[in-house]
Amino acid sequence: MSVRKVFIKTDLTVPMVEHTLPGGHAVAKEPEIPPSSTVVYFPRGISKGSFDFGPWYGFGIDQITYAFQRQIERFLAKQDAELADMSIASYCHGAARFFLDFLVLRSAAAKRELTLRDIDRDTIDGFIASFDGEDIELSTKVGRYNGSKAVLRALCNRGMIVEIHGGDNATFPPNPFPGRGRASKGAKPLTTVERKAFSAALRQAIAPLFQSDVTVTADLLAYALLIIALHTGRNTTPLLEMGLECLRPHPKANTSFLVLFKRRGRTPSKVAVRDEESPATLHSVPTLRTTVAHLVRILIEHAKLLQELAPKEFKGRVFLYRMQTAGRGRGGVGEVTALSESTLAVAIRKLVTRYDLKDSDGKPLVINVSRLRKTFVNRVYEILDGDVAGTAAAAGNTTQVTDVSYLRPSENATANWRFLGLALTHELLTATLGQTERTPVGQCSDVYGGEYAPKNSAEICMSFLNCIRCRNYVVTGDDLYRVFSFYWRILAERSRMNAQRWQRQLAHIVRLIDRDIADAGVERGVFKQDIVDRERERARLDPHPFWRDDSVVAALAGLSENSL
Repeated sequence: MSVRKVFIKTDLTVPMVEHTLPGGHAVAKEPEIPPSSTVVYFPRGISKGSFDFGPWYGFGIDQITYAFQRQIERFLAKQDAELADMSIASYCHGAARFFLDFLVLRSAAAKRELTLRDIDRDTIDGFIASFDGEDIELSTKVGRYNGSKAVLRALCNRGMIVEIHGGDNATFPPNPFPGRGRASKGAKPLTTVERKAFSAALRQAIAPLFQSDVTVTADLLAYALLIIALHTGRNTTPLLEMGLECLRPHPKANTSFLVLFKRRGRTPSKVAVRDEESPATLHSVPTLRTTVAHLVRILIEHAKLLQELAPKEFKGRVFLYRMQTAGRGRGGVGEVTALSESTLAVAIRKLVTRYDLKDSDGKPLVINVSRLRKTFVNRVYEILDGDVAGTAAAAGNTTQVTDVSYLRPSENATANWRFLGLALTHELLTATLGQTERTPVGQCSDVYGGEYAPKNSAEICMSFLNCIRCRNYVVTGDDLYRVFSFYWRILAERSRMNAQRWQRQLAHIVRLIDRDIADAGVERGVFKQDIVDRERERARLDPHPFWRDDSVVAALAGLSENSL
């Protein structure tokens, strides 16, 4: 489906470039610093409706402060980049003010006025280093840096800051937060117990919405959005901006497409939802077979009644309501406004408190749309029996992004892995299975000092991915079942992980088992062909318990890399 590019008309009343044209020649006009107004106002719907740059004027960074203020005004006028109003507000409240605070201290230390020419790699490195003195999360540091960089990069593109693009003196470091990906993978999906408790609370909280005389509040809309998020796994902004034409016909009976717009990719995102008005199925909120379409239609009918009264920026949206109390940045009582991230967060806190929702540690349950999305993705993965490609399609991501950023070991997988680890440790330590010690892949003549073992006489070798090419590896006819169980597990990983990664890390194992064990063993008369075929098929239908778990190979890959 092609997307037509929309050109937004620029408001020429907003100052773009300060200049005059005497005699036909462009001459720079000296700006008024500080300007007559230092406050930047954001459109309706932003919880913090304005930002005042005044506190940073008069402290040795006036030129930089003025450039930041003008750049934010240009962003709001849709110049230089087309950004969401919420993003522009976050640049001010969550990033720029920290960068300007840092420059004030730097100016005081240098005992001189700082200008745009002073913004270089040394300044950026100093700003990043200033985070070390604060007890804040890595995600907060990244947010402050990225927000400040967005404004600085726009100033660089306009030629107001000289940017160096490469080398050691590059203005912006290529990797300012090394190890960020390993530090945290974000929110975790809800456990089964948490999901059921949350679903039960939602069912009770959303019940009034199905009554004809109900007054639709921000809380009711928020709970409806949470149900849709739990059903579909969509992100926060596309859900908040859901349009009146979001439901489209589906070729399958009793099914519709829920179509949302992804602002970042400028593309529509669609997900199939059950479309039969059967309240009895609402108890299965976490599953795929739900009546989301019926709930969406109720919301659409309510939103149609408010379209004429809605502000221009909110027309066409589904999540509209009349304000019951005056809200900062969103008008007075009775005015029509749209659900926002801040009102959604308030409604979630009310839900958790009202129904006393707790996590597995007994603490108040943390709920956000990102966590519901990961719950959806992992639930789909479980239903599809480990099909990563199908799960990625349902989530609207690539296979690699889904595998790395969304999927987590299930509760059963964790328990199975713990049990298998204990059983394997017992087998290896007691050596009760023969002269050579049996492993999940075959047998090993020296599990302590083998070719890939840690060789410290205390740790058992767990580098099973290297067994096939290890000189201490031993295979007899009794071991063929274990070998081929390992063989089929490696082949199964081909559809669950990135093709290049599989080719690099695992493809050689399949080749070596076929060539150097099965074929070579038959040629030398060590194995009979019918026994090889029988054990191969037995392992495919009923693999060894160690190789039944989908997470085993991923865990062993990490162990193997650490042992090399």
